[in-house]
Amino acid sequence: MEEETHFPVMNDSLIPFKAHWLVKGGVAQTILGSQFPGETFLPPRKIHKIPLEPRSQMIALELENRNTKSPIILLAHGMGGCSESGYIRRIAARIWKRDFGVFMMNQRGSGAGLGLSETLWNGGSSEDMEQMVKYIVNLYPKRALLIVGFSLSGNVLLKYLGEGRKISKNIHGAFAVNPPIDLKTASQLLCSGKGSGIFNPYFMKLLRRQCQALGECFPEAVPPKSKFKNIWDFDVVYTAPAAGFKDVEEYYQKSSARQFIKSIEVPTQILCAKDDPFIPPTVFDGLGENGYVNTLFPDHGGHMGYLASKKTSLGDKRWMDYVIVDWVENA
Repeated sequence: MEEETHFPVMNDSLIPFKAHWLVKGGVAQTILGSQFPGETFLPPRKIHKIPLEPRSQMIALELENRNTKSPIILLAHGMGGCSESGYIRRIAARIWKRDFGVFMMNQRGSGAGLGLSETLWNGGSSEDMEQMVKYIVNLYPKRALLIVGFSLSGNVLLKYLGEGRKISKNIHGAFAVNPPIDLKTASQLLCSGKGSGIFNPYFMKLLRRQCQALGECFPEAVPPKSKFKNIWDFDVVYTAPAAGFKDVEEYYQKSSARQFIKSIEVPTQILCAKDDPFIPPTVFDGLGENGYVNTLFPDHGGHMGYLASKKTSLGDKRWMDYVIVDWVENA
């Protein structure tokens, strides 16, 4: 007799997303969603250092809670971000106030981990996700773990779950928010797509700051060409060779999560707006059926914007937060 698959799915009573009438386009949703972070106050957090290679480590910040039976929620930021990104702090606070433990991951070379690793993370850094999971499970072996990966970390999360690794039974669910599951397509759109004149300089500023810290601590790790023009250039000159790929094409091909989704055997939710300026809806076509994976593709919302026309039950118009919090509470 086959074992029945059961896992957290989206609540049928969720309010469908309707974009704010002043912020209807994907570009506008993306910009305003990131530049106005909202309430981000957090209580003191505990610092954790997660060892990687001999000269590398990651930093995670923990919001501890008294309920030792509630799940731990791991939040992983997107490209150029860190544990201090507005959306991470805002969602962490909302989850913690509902009596969950929260870990805010800094991918290697990011946030509090600037200069603490001889390489920077990338879209295929599933080994680091594995180390982060092992660290949390070792600390809290009897507590369930739910993982939320935003943007590029969403791709990393899906790759980690589906590429054949031994996945801890503590992981009861995963949520990938606007994951660029086709890295080549996402890179091309960031360089030349709609809104690229705004988005590419923004992300390059963040990446240059990470490279500056890398160069100060590990001078030999900095590529000879440091003034990258765009994301594609950065991946050609730094990401692919630093990660051990022969070229950028191999990096994009082997690191894109699209090919791994069919093999995921952990309850997983994917959210991505159809007007995301970096992720065309066609990249999700032809994935095939997987009973473990649930998808939600609203027509609007941009890249992690989701500014709604009406307030949600959380008291504001942050629909992305509302969906994530609902998922966590029903997992």
